[in-house]
Amino acid sequence: MTSTQLSAVSRSITIDRTRHLNQEPHTGHNRWHPDLAPVLEVDEGEPVVLETRDALDGYLNASSTVADFSSVPFGAVHPLTGPVFVKGASPGDLLEVEFLDIAPQPWAFSGIIPGLGFLRDLITEPFLVHWRIEDGWATSAQLPGVRVPGAPFMGVSGVAPSLHQVAAWARREAEAASRGGLVLPPDPDGAVPAVGAAATDGLRTNPPRENGGNFDVKQLTRGSKLFLPVSVDGALFSTGDGHFAQGDGEVCVTAVEMGATCVVRFALHRGEAARRNIRWPRFARSDDFTDPRWGMPRRFMATMGMPVDDDGTNRAEDLTSACRHAVLNMLDLLQERGFSREQAYVLCSVAVDLRISNVVDVPNYVVSALLPEDIFQE
Repeated sequence: MTSTQLSAVSRSITIDRTRHLNQEPHTGHNRWHPDLAPVLEVDEGEPVVLETRDALDGYLNASSTVADFSSVPFGAVHPLTGPVFVKGASPGDLLEVEFLDIAPQPWAFSGIIPGLGFLRDLITEPFLVHWRIEDGWATSAQLPGVRVPGAPFMGVSGVAPSLHQVAAWARREAEAASRGGLVLPPDPDGAVPAVGAAATDGLRTNPPRENGGNFDVKQLTRGSKLFLPVSVDGALFSTGDGHFAQGDGEVCVTAVEMGATCVVRFALHRGEAARRNIRWPRFARSDDFTDPRWGMPRRFMATMGMPVDDDGTNRAEDLTSACRHAVLNMLDLLQERGFSREQAYVLCSVAVDLRISNVVDVPNYVVSALLPEDIFQE
């Protein structure tokens, strides 16, 4: 949408990006809970402008260094704008969210944060990339010779869970943690709101769930439609964690992370989620999610991964292992081209697409990692 069209949209939630969410708690939240008070009420079909902060709530900026990672309060991750109360929405409905526009801020970042990411056991040194967003491209002094095309989308979009869902999901995640899974349990430290059940019992936004959330689906660019099952009156929709660009996988745990201005419009499919037993989010679009040259690169180099370890152990039918080896092999390829291991890891996260090539050729499933050659400036 043009600036003129944006100014014509009368319904909006505006923020001050020089302030953290806890300094403007009336604009959003960073936990999922049905007790959150709506910031705005809108009618079905009414465009809404939602200004959003970046995933780390502005605790990094254009002058930050890796030393600043330690000062980021990770309980404040994913400041979301909302919730928006959609009039007429009821439990059992299916909420359709149409993304009319997603406009980036001029600065963005990517980073390797120790303890997080797909290869967190192997790549442990912090690394920070500052991106300049201009004319549809992201460039960085930390990745010289690289130009990443923009395809902005929102990493987090969701509706409020019911009280029953909050309890059930907290319980199943605690069980996953007891089996050795990396899980962030409810924790009031850094929570917005800072008091009440949403702070003490609210679910962290890091994992996606049935209500949507942090799914990081890069195809949800302008023109896409997201479908979410409604569990509470008004749906209580929120969004945040804008990404200017991302590879399928987001393997280092960050994409090209940006503040954004998102314009959405809602439609209700009354009773559809209950009638059709739709439990999980869906999404759709009727055109290319990005320029076809980047959606399926014309020129690319790819590596394959299979579930076979360096010592010869065959982890039969282990898709995670195949994915891991695809990424490791791509890191090797990029290092052959002169990038450091940290630079290569970030490049994999922001530009390399992981594709499941087969899940039938037992015992060795194949995951491929596709590197678009045209991101390299000649």
